[in-house]
Amino acid sequence: MMASSTGRSAWRDNLAELKKPLSPEAVRLEASRCLYCHDAPCIQACPTSIDVPRFIRQLASFDPLGAGKTILEANPLGHSCARVCPVPVLCEGACVYAAWNDEPVRIAGLQRYATDAVHSADALPFDPGPESDLRVAVVGAGPAGVSCATYLRRLGFAVTIFEKRRLPGGLNTFGVAEYKMDRRTSLEELRLLFRLGCSVVTNREVGRDLAPKKLLRDFDAVFLGPGLAGTRDLGILGEDLPGVVDAISFIERVKARRGRGLPSGERVVVVGGGNTAIDAATQSVRTGAKRVILAYRRGLADMPAYDFEVALAKTDGVTLLMNAVPKRVLGLRKAESVEFARTSTKAGRLIESSTELFTLPCDRVIKAIGQRKENALPRAFGVALNGDGTIKTDPDTLRTSRRGVYAGGDAVNGGKEVVNAAADGKRAAWGIHRALRPGVPPPPDNEYWISTL
Repeated sequence: MMASSTGRSAWRDNLAELKKPLSPEAVRLEASRCLYCHDAPCIQACPTSIDVPRFIRQLASFDPLGAGKTILEANPLGHSCARVCPVPVLCEGACVYAAWNDEPVRIAGLQRYATDAVHSADALPFDPGPESDLRVAVVGAGPAGVSCATYLRRLGFAVTIFEKRRLPGGLNTFGVAEYKMDRRTSLEELRLLFRLGCSVVTNREVGRDLAPKKLLRDFDAVFLGPGLAGTRDLGILGEDLPGVVDAISFIERVKARRGRGLPSGERVVVVGGGNTAIDAATQSVRTGAKRVILAYRRGLADMPAYDFEVALAKTDGVTLLMNAVPKRVLGLRKAESVEFARTSTKAGRLIESSTELFTLPCDRVIKAIGQRKENALPRAFGVALNGDGTIKTDPDTLRTSRRGVYAGGDAVNGGKEVVNAAADGKRAAWGIHRALRPGVPPPPDNEYWISTL
């Protein structure tokens, strides 16, 4: 169980990176275990189609920079994905060893070793393409936007990224639990990628500080990667009381200050059952909370969080409260408790009890029931939306209903992993190239990543 000390040094230790880098000896051992499958299931399980056997073979041949190039060709955010990807349900989960009930090859650790080597060399393994007079605006410097910008620069387009925050990176910089990846790692990854020649404009929000029609007029194409909007409200009385916060804001504050200056949260109630709820609960423990309860309206088997994330929360000492839905937050000047109703399910339908009510005392409530879709920006650009509020795109090119406007990432897929956003950025860049340069082959040295689409 995680110690719940409130001292600064304890917070630093608790928020330190959970997965440590592999030693050279461990890399050699893991690389030797790879079977280099001809029809490798790990490649098929990776949304960016990284050639896993190839880069592992390069590591086995003592060529970490070559391995890093193989990874970054297919996924420019491979450095962060080595840390934040849910590999038990992606590449490692697909490893043939897992099917044999044996430990899978530690692909994420090997990927990290290779990309760490690239960052230690402080040089990208590829260059921008021949300069073109074609200009593309990328709205949002999150994983989808950064990936799209990287490949557009490799194709020779002039790229300007517009980011509303003061720092680029999106959830990689602001929303990933600190013990998975710290902010510095995200920013160092971006610094290297931006050497390709992307212009990055921060603190400028398109739709507020900059009119969409100006971008449509000044650029040959626009890529929208705004991510999702704020956390959904609980819709109950008292959620506006001090002490009630949303999970994304809480995680961002922890990352920004590594726990320093965070108001005391001795007893914390987290409402939600997804991976973000787990992050909020575990980071509450790791920043000193003595009791953390994660409440979910359905049963444990229905929780959308990954099993390995739930296991971590339990290890940290988080108490899981199933079949409970919040009815109101109670308190005079701040949150002091949450009233819950018991629930059950019948034919898949959630039923709330009107008589089984109970109250949990707390001094912090964290809302983590998902994020709203970002509708304002796509509507400002006049692009069509799906029924669920995501942006409608062509699956082959990621072009929206408006000519010259493309989109990817959470605003399109509804909220998936960093690696999915990276894959979207790659697909959109190639779609933009085909639309603006019909029949023109890509510059040399781009064939490999295009083959991974």
